[in-house]
Amino acid sequence: MSLMQEIGIRARRASRELALLPTEKKNEALSAMASALVDSSHRIETENAKDVASARADDMDAAFIDRLILNKKRIKEMADAILQIVSLPDPVGEIYDETTRPNGLKVAKMRVPIGVLGIIYESRPNVTADAAALCLKSGNAVILRGGSEAFHSNAIIANILSESLAKVFVTPDAVQFVKTPDRSAVMEMLKMNKYIDVIIPRGGYGLIKMVSENSSIPVVKHDAGVCHVYIDEGADAGKAADITINSKVQRPGVCNAAETLLVHSNWLKHLPGLLKTLWQMGVELRGCERTRAVYPAAKPATEDDWYAEYMELILAVKVVDTMDEAVEHIEKYGSHHTEAIVTPSKERGWEFVRKVDSSAVMVNASTRFNDGGQLGLGAEMGISTQKLHCRGPMGLKELTTYKYFVIGSGQVRG
Repeated sequence: MSLMQEIGIRARRASRELALLPTEKKNEALSAMASALVDSSHRIETENAKDVASARADDMDAAFIDRLILNKKRIKEMADAILQIVSLPDPVGEIYDETTRPNGLKVAKMRVPIGVLGIIYESRPNVTADAAALCLKSGNAVILRGGSEAFHSNAIIANILSESLAKVFVTPDAVQFVKTPDRSAVMEMLKMNKYIDVIIPRGGYGLIKMVSENSSIPVVKHDAGVCHVYIDEGADAGKAADITINSKVQRPGVCNAAETLLVHSNWLKHLPGLLKTLWQMGVELRGCERTRAVYPAAKPATEDDWYAEYMELILAVKVVDTMDEAVEHIEKYGSHHTEAIVTPSKERGWEFVRKVDSSAVMVNASTRFNDGGQLGLGAEMGISTQKLHCRGPMGLKELTTYKYFVIGSGQVRG
């Protein structure tokens, strides 16, 4: 029996136990997990130092190393994130869509765990703790396979979390880490449809593509975040500037940051001032011909720029004549992640919402709000850009499914 098959068998067994755990027991386990992380800070820092040293030896860039580093402050933040999950409502067991049929049968849905989740992720070791906590609260067992660049950090965090579960008499197999950097383990994991119900990849385009093409298990994926801000005719110049700047500059290296600005031609007189402000904030501008006509300092935009997820201080800018032209551009070049419209018209705002096919559409608000915490969901597993089985921020409810239950009083079908 292979390592991965053993992990799968244990996870499936654990999932049955977790599905029946009461909320109080899950919260006790989560609290133990949070305390264990803080109490084991030295162990985590020691293992993390090995990963950081390897990254520096491989000449990884400063931003990559910064994402990798764990110190006492960041470990405490990981623990606090788990405690926030404790405070969230438990979705498991929720009963909804209750109806009574003409024959007296009572029909309803009950929210239940998915079962076993496989999480394949890169770079950020905090994902180990976040994913484990979200899965536990939603009643799912989890198999974690982190990237080789954070192997030592992920392994120690997962080990500490598993140990803490055992201390409160919850099966430690609820959280399992694939303790080999061998890529073949990932390929085997993607074929374990007998044991794993859903695969969730978190990482760059290459990882998402590899998982999607090789998995025999349903995949909930997060594609690129090619997000747009569209400034409609008549939009308030100050509001449009604030929303555009926040969407692009506040944190450019995340998936819900804006990558393209679309501007209605009737708003063109305000565009040079906005672009000058963005340039003064360090944003490199790449514009269409009409953009460069009013702001020559912008570099010429290429076809590739409209598809680009820059994740840095670069913004593509295009002038359009109608909202429909903006919508068509988003449909062709976007990734169905997050789009925003700035408009004084409630009717045009709703028209944009109806026409744009993305996981979240903002009306007079920054794209940066497409986030589980910001939308009131608490912690999230990621942002799904597909339509099944969930879309947008993946919180606790999105890590569950449902089953029908029917209560009768002796009815039989004729």
